[in-house]
Amino acid sequence: MGHHVAAALAAKGAELRLLVRKTSNLSNLEGLPGETHVGDLTQPESLRAALTGCDAVIHTAADYRLWIRDPAAMYRTNVEGTRELLGLARESGVPRFIYTSSVATMHFRSDGFISNEDTPVSIRDMVGHYKRSKFLAEQQAIAAAQDGQQVIILNPTTPIGPNDAKPTPTGRILVDFLKSKFPAYVDTGLNLVDVTEVARAHVEALMRGRPGRRYILGGENLTLKQVLAMMSAISGIPSPRVRIPFFIAAVYALYEEWIIGRILRGEPRATLGEVRMARKKMFASSARAQEELGFRVVPVYPAMRAAIAWFRDHGYAPRA
Repeated sequence: MGHHVAAALAAKGAELRLLVRKTSNLSNLEGLPGETHVGDLTQPESLRAALTGCDAVIHTAADYRLWIRDPAAMYRTNVEGTRELLGLARESGVPRFIYTSSVATMHFRSDGFISNEDTPVSIRDMVGHYKRSKFLAEQQAIAAAQDGQQVIILNPTTPIGPNDAKPTPTGRILVDFLKSKFPAYVDTGLNLVDVTEVARAHVEALMRGRPGRRYILGGENLTLKQVLAMMSAISGIPSPRVRIPFFIAAVYALYEEWIIGRILRGEPRATLGEVRMARKKMFASSARAQEELGFRVVPVYPAMRAAIAWFRDHGYAPRA
């Protein structure tokens, strides 16, 4: 997402200062105007010099993993790193701060209820360390706004598009499907959004966002079966027809988490946290962002087609 936001800003003529780590893959930054600054959210003083003279900070960085052996590392990046960056921006006199949160901080149900920014939610609704860490980080942003800092909070749903170089957990769903490693599905749902629209909304939020306000940036509410059918139509790979009960998915996830993750020190393909999250349909409304930011809810099919083409062209999955 950071690459797409930077590209959207550059298209509007913004001068960019891009935060990278020593280990960052910089291929997505090729052709983008601006300077890079090496730093790390877990080392706040490495960020101070980069903030000098900035008109705004757009904080899209996060530790986005659904499996981690040392959860404390995720909280250091997502929660403490956000708190420190907010403080440094305030001390440096940066007028505007965009915090990219996640729709994961919202409350969802299993019956297809469509959530919005005003749906009641608490830390008890957060399943897994990623969701908890993003929820706590968002609370830091809200608190800063309540103290007078010009902080706007954006909550993307599930961004889809090219250049997912890591790839993210979302991108791995596509890659696994393209490698025919998706034999069955569970009855869940999610909201998919074109990453370029999410990036455009960041630019609009700089100019039109209301401090302290949260904005869901979403696209289409789809069941997982619908998502798989869409991937099948684009890729030509058959969509799985077997729907498995959640208890079977949980048993498989337990095996992956303990045998693959903890004993063999690999990365599990599924975790109990993911199965627990899948019991809810993450359907959301972007009405507020549409009204206040001019956000556009567009069909996600073109973005998924672009993502699949990118993964195939860059060796993540076999070509058609």
